[in-house]
Amino acid sequence: MKRSNIITIALSSLPPPRLLPPAIYSMDGSVLDREDVQRLSALIPTEEELCLIKEAKAQNPHSPLASAELCLLTLGEIPHLSSRLQLWAFALDYDSLEREIAEPLFHLKLAMEQLADSQTFRCILATVLAIGNFLNGCKARGFELSYLGKLSQVRDTHTRQPLLHHVCVLLLQLYPQSSDLYSDITAVTKAGKFEYSLVQSNLTQLEALCKASWEQLKVLDKAEEKRKGGKVEKRRGGGGGGEGNEAFRYRLPQILKECEERLKVLRAVHRRVINRFHSFLLFLGYSRAMVRDTKAEDFCKTISNFSLEYRTMRQAILLQREREERQKSGAESPSPNTPVGRRKRQQTPTQESEEQGRLEEVLRTPESNSRLDVTLPRNRRRMADIQGPFSRKMKW
Repeated sequence: MKRSNIITIALSSLPPPRLLPPAIYSMDGSVLDREDVQRLSALIPTEEELCLIKEAKAQNPHSPLASAELCLLTLGEIPHLSSRLQLWAFALDYDSLEREIAEPLFHLKLAMEQLADSQTFRCILATVLAIGNFLNGCKARGFELSYLGKLSQVRDTHTRQPLLHHVCVLLLQLYPQSSDLYSDITAVTKAGKFEYSLVQSNLTQLEALCKASWEQLKVLDKAEEKRKGGKVEKRRGGGGGGEGNEAFRYRLPQILKECEERLKVLRAVHRRVINRFHSFLLFLGYSRAMVRDTKAEDFCKTISNFSLEYRTMRQAILLQREREERQKSGAESPSPNTPVGRRKRQQTPTQESEEQGRLEEVLRTPESNSRLDVTLPRNRRRMADIQGPFSRKMKW
């Protein structure tokens, strides 16, 4: 009953059972898409199920079969059904399977190029090596890159700042044109998200699928030769709208040959990228034993995590310096970005120029006193009365 319910649910998304055999024979993509092929792969009847259905039908010849039993009986009449569906699914899925292998290799190749071209990464390695030699009192030629992840954990005894802080300060002083590193190696971050051991197993599995597809195609060709006759010849030579769909079935040898050639190229690309990664580790100073034990995803994650920490620390230092400069300039005069500083910048020059102009005018004009006397009152007694109280109050 459970199996019958599963089949009934799957049939709700599939064409009627009578349309399934011709679509499967011709691999007609206009009738069945990739999801339909996957559903049909789960509905392949077993020999036991077919025997039970046939026995039930023989006992009750006049009773109609249910939709689930009718579907299983219809699919059971198609020879080599499993091989047909697997071959069809491989031809449809090859591009996506190839992309799952090629994309991680592309990001790893680009990551090595970005690291090799990054001057900031070189400066960081040189600075860390110089600090390590100074602290340890030695002259080492290199260090393990895994130590980059520990720079934020080691602190000095005076200011309790992490060693990464001092590295950032030195780089800003010695190499002011250096970048934040994280934005220069975006491919390293992407490459760290893949598992390259899984990439190799996927490539091996894809090659096995391609080889099995050739065997399945040979089986189908032999079955077609046994079924040769007028119906087969009509299908091969028939025209009309189904000609393009029929061509897909008979283009399978060409499709598989193309897949085989692309797999050879993909295998060569995988081998060259992995060899280049090993050479890159040797260039960075890794020993051959360390190269064999170092995984590409672990290496990329280490560099990516360090670059993120470095960018965060660098931004914090630049922000602190900018804050100190603002406080220093604010102690001397209001900052030009504050409202007070903007008002002073806008108003002070105008007021000073007006006052300066008035003073210059007074100094240049000899008759300035006479002009001012014209405005004074002529009654001296009244002025004396007015000035009297003020003169009596003010005592020098």
